[in-house]
Amino acid sequence: MPPHPSSEPPHAGPVAPHPFSRRRLLGGAAAAGLAGTGLAAGLVQPAAADEGSVIVDGVKITKVKNLTGPDITGKFGLHYVDLGAVARVPDGRSIYIFGDSFGPAWGENWRSPTALWSSTRNLAAGVEFNGTPGGDSAKQLIPYEHGDEISTIIPSDVITIGNKTYLHAVVNQGFGNVIWSGIWVSKDNGENWEDSGARFPAAAYDKRWQLASWDIGADGWLYVYTSEFLRESTMILHRVRPWQITQPDKYQPWGKKDGRWRWGAEPTPLSDDIIGENSLRRFGDKWLHTWFDGPRYRIDCQVLDHPTQDLRTTPKFTMLHGTSWDNQDVNHLAQLYGSYIIPGSRLNDVHLTVSQWNTGDNSIYHVMQYRFEGLGRWADRA
Repeated sequence: MPPHPSSEPPHAGPVAPHPFSRRRLLGGAAAAGLAGTGLAAGLVQPAAADEGSVIVDGVKITKVKNLTGPDITGKFGLHYVDLGAVARVPDGRSIYIFGDSFGPAWGENWRSPTALWSSTRNLAAGVEFNGTPGGDSAKQLIPYEHGDEISTIIPSDVITIGNKTYLHAVVNQGFGNVIWSGIWVSKDNGENWEDSGARFPAAAYDKRWQLASWDIGADGWLYVYTSEFLRESTMILHRVRPWQITQPDKYQPWGKKDGRWRWGAEPTPLSDDIIGENSLRRFGDKWLHTWFDGPRYRIDCQVLDHPTQDLRTTPKFTMLHGTSWDNQDVNHLAQLYGSYIIPGSRLNDVHLTVSQWNTGDNSIYHVMQYRFEGLGRWADRA
């Protein structure tokens, strides 16, 4: 999502011009850069266990590995990719959905979205990919031409319900100019996708129904957090029955009316935070929400009792901070964005896909795996 690199990093701050940018590739749309300084990281002590970790407010943060790159996923034709929204598919594998994808050279053979499968269950050892829709070389999951009518389609989130997998994605006509978002369906573990016909107008709810993340509650409802694609809005909430996921008129908004929160009221922003690409997942009787906060240049999370709770009074934990390329360490990354929870995570052992893009020369445009141990302690503060 954008100004992020799958749309150019949804960054925060100007970036030095470069000869071949996503901005040019996407038709000249303005994309924000991520420059800016990382904010204070809280109480930090070096981890005793290994050099690749740091402990912040009792949470151990570790970079597990780079998941993509020319020498890693180039064998699938995915030399340069970002995002990596992920869900289990019916056959038990996990499917990772990427945004603007290129290879062998950056900018070459443009596809979006693309995907890789993984059978990895031991997340601590690092996710490995073992296949891609398209066979030997990754194909574009949705058939369309990158042109004036549609410049690119960026994945938002993915979920499996029963024997079908649903992909929510954002349709751009010039980067950042969203014309609508919609839902595609796969009946074969993500190999092939059909347009469900579901359309969410770009202008709906002050553009707050473009990006989406979702999961099913213990009560059987599918809860959906949505915000603006360009990371310029607060977030709203809807719910829908899972079997009506492709029927936009069945989604019930959550809003405050006459001093009381209720379903069916005009949706009211859940907090004052600006929400970029995000991930909402349930862990038993708790929920975890992660998101890229462009204005603060960082990835934050909240442990929730329920998606409807008051997010303004819910404690936040900063998982990763943005910084410059010459000041990186374990939890401070240059031009970071994204944040998608990997299946197999537990509240006390969360794994995320995190994206990074060096917009100066496009030498780095990849997805990484990060691990966060101990977030369960924040559940007591929810």
